[in-house]
Amino acid sequence: MAPSIDRQGYWGRPTSTLDWCEENYIVSFYIAEFWNTVSNLIMILPPIYGAIQTFRDGLESRYICSFLGLAAVGVGSWCFHMTLLYEMQLLDELPMIYSTCVFVYCIYECFKQEKSVSLFPIALLLIFSVSVTVVSIHVMYGALVACLVLRSIFIVTWVYPWHKPLFYTSLAIFLLGFLLWNIDNIFCDSLRASRQTLPPGVGVVTQFHAWWHIFTGLGSYLHILFSLQIRSTYLKYRPKVKVHPTLCLQDIVYVMKCHVFV
Repeated sequence: MAPSIDRQGYWGRPTSTLDWCEENYIVSFYIAEFWNTVSNLIMILPPIYGAIQTFRDGLESRYICSFLGLAAVGVGSWCFHMTLLYEMQLLDELPMIYSTCVFVYCIYECFKQEKSVSLFPIALLLIFSVSVTVVSIHVMYGALVACLVLRSIFIVTWVYPWHKPLFYTSLAIFLLGFLLWNIDNIFCDSLRASRQTLPPGVGVVTQFHAWWHIFTGLGSYLHILFSLQIRSTYLKYRPKVKVHPTLCLQDIVYVMKCHVFV
């Protein structure tokens, strides 16, 4: 991550502890990091659609919370990159922890009876999320993601191996985003220098933190669908995942055939 350039914008001097590689207030006087901001739409619009469809289909509320949690991460990240204010940084980072806790609950509680609520794992996750105040947010987030990956690998290896494609697609997309996030951090000076020589439309492609948002948003969305697929299979329903041709970006949605569960 490189320090901010001297250009000032609507939100004033950044107060956040992080300032990413995108140059501040280059595109808009009102948006500090324009591409890092608008790229969050992938984490806002599809999850809202997913939450609406989940509610309409009468599916378990935990999955509504999963979709809305991902949307909350997108909104928080939008506010953070738009302003680079410390308060908005918390609005970005804390929902990452809380929403991933919901993901962990869904994938670890997928082999339970319908309408069941397990209070013990909820309490553990609440304690874990509260402890973020004394432990690095990135360490906490990494630990939660590791729990998700390990549990999912166990399921597709030993329980439902025919669900491997969706899981490994989700994981590969997420890891691609993580790779680009690291490239953006490590080679920031080189990326900034290249943008000075490239046409504006081409230089946008080097905004790798924005690509991190796109790929991790899509990967997380697919993980929720994977979790739904595992849950519905356990309840002996017949889930299908298909590409919806009427949505932007070929948004992937789920269709539960023949049965609906609460």
